[in-house]
Amino acid sequence: MYYKQFHALWIPRHYGINLPCSRGESGMMSRSDNNLLNDAFSPTIFRAAALEWQRLLADHLQRLTDRESVVLNWTEPQAAILDAARWMNLTPTGSVDSIVTRLGDIVKKMLSSGQNLHHPHYIGHQVPASVPLAGLFDAVCSVTNQVMAIYEMGPWATAVEHALVNALCEKVGWSSETSTGLLTHGGSLANLTALLTARNVCLPQSWELGVPSNTVLITHADAHYCVSRSAGILGLGTRQVVKATLDSLGHMDPDFLDKLITQQKMQGRQILAVSACACSTPTGAFDDLIRIAEVCEKHHVWLHVDAAHGGGLLMSRRHRTRLAGIENADSVVWDAHKMMFVPALCAAVLYKNQAHRFETFQQTAPYLFDPSAPGMADFDSGMRTVECTKRATGFGLWGLWSLFGERIFEQLVDRTIEMTQSFHQMLIDAPDFQPMHAPECNILAFRYTPDSMNHASPAEIDQLQRTLRTSLIRSGHFYIVQTTLNQRAALRVCLMNPMTTVQDLAELLEAIRTIDLTC
Repeated sequence: MYYKQFHALWIPRHYGINLPCSRGESGMMSRSDNNLLNDAFSPTIFRAAALEWQRLLADHLQRLTDRESVVLNWTEPQAAILDAARWMNLTPTGSVDSIVTRLGDIVKKMLSSGQNLHHPHYIGHQVPASVPLAGLFDAVCSVTNQVMAIYEMGPWATAVEHALVNALCEKVGWSSETSTGLLTHGGSLANLTALLTARNVCLPQSWELGVPSNTVLITHADAHYCVSRSAGILGLGTRQVVKATLDSLGHMDPDFLDKLITQQKMQGRQILAVSACACSTPTGAFDDLIRIAEVCEKHHVWLHVDAAHGGGLLMSRRHRTRLAGIENADSVVWDAHKMMFVPALCAAVLYKNQAHRFETFQQTAPYLFDPSAPGMADFDSGMRTVECTKRATGFGLWGLWSLFGERIFEQLVDRTIEMTQSFHQMLIDAPDFQPMHAPECNILAFRYTPDSMNHASPAEIDQLQRTLRTSLIRSGHFYIVQTTLNQRAALRVCLMNPMTTVQDLAELLEAIRTIDLTC
């Protein structure tokens, strides 16, 4: 009886779906709690809800493109939490007719309460305005719940991941026949995975016996904090992270690195790896990977390159020279959810030597992995990743690559770097602004120094930068971040939206100038 009613639901006419529906005295079909499962899994209701979702998202993106909305919908944290809890405690209406409307209201709330990365005035953190079409491929994964651990649970997800890893390895400069890798959830987990592999290769008994106390990890002094965090997790301890000196432009000094490795060895320390940067977080600096690789080869030390942000430049014929020498690394981390502009999270861990693919973990799980089919081990991701059940993270990247070809990534990289270079020139030309460095990528730090602050102390000028940033982002007009360079506070932008224009950047400078600091 219910089955027949279920497939005769009324769907709003504006969806183009006209189905009859039997109604009660109220004119609305009433539902009992034991029908919630049927409604939740109904393809018919999903179709109508997806059309409403599509309309709301498209309208939202159009408003942002037209600059008709704020960037950040600022709400005090506790108020936002209470509001989110209120929505969870609202009583469902109990009618099928209202499900689509209810879903639409929830989506509207989400869109009106968050950060709007697709607004061209979002130039803050290293999180992109992802290509919207890539999100559609990612949504296929979410709806169908494609997961990985063993090949048979995610055959197409596995095929996609292997195809992507092969292509990325080729871009690094390796042969896909002799290199390997995997996708994982973000650069932090990727760096941890790569350094765990380095640990197990360089210290073969460390998985079973632990890490000797004389082991150190040498890093770029401005390495992302996840590298130091990895040292803590891997059993080295954060005090065993040795920071290599940087030159005046924020690059690891190869000559100092050579002396540092020699010194550490003379003191009886084992070096797990050297972790270099291909686009540091504070300024976007790229290490000289050619010379650093020569130093590491001389001392027989594993070279790891954190190219989480800068890896995307390998897709650009104009800018890939920034990563010259990366082909000599033993491991590379490359986030596609940064400069390849796909939805988070999608990060690649790449190994030059395919023989290292099973060194990360030395465990067995007989309930998962079939000993009767040992040849499938290369396709069971659970043998090589921290995650067992792993979301199919590559669908957005693979779908976008398949839809437009690899040139889309080149255009995204070239466009955002071009805008950053234009902004740098604008800062040079503005007497009341001071760029802190020349951009090597799409990251740029600067300071606002108006005439009114000519006699201010350095501490007062530092405070000005922080106050300006807070006022600016809470106004909703722009979103930028802050940093500290050479012990001085600075404003920092990261051009992560290819729709940002020179006019938008000119408006940023004017918005900073006109902030009322007396409020």
